Amino acid sequence: MIETILTLVIAIVIAVILWYFLKNVTKLIINSVVGIILLLVFNFFNIFGMGDIPINVASILICALGGIPGFVVLLVLNLVGITI
Repeated sequence: MIETILTLVIAIVIAVILWYFLKNVTKLIINSVVGIILLLVFNFFNIFGMGDIPINVASILICALGGIPGFVVLLVLNLVGITI
């Protein structure tokens, strides 16, 4: 449970940083969509042979709020064995 909360906080911080630097809603939306697409493609093709990242509400929120950096956070957590 604490991992989920921590990951959501990290995703929100990443989203705030992206918002500050980008200051453009369309770029933030595109980044979120690309993050979700990366999550789906990664799970569909089983890239790197690492297994799937569980797709649930928490992982979708992390990718939607964090975009590409959110996906990278999920990927790193999957590498160290923490599932959300």
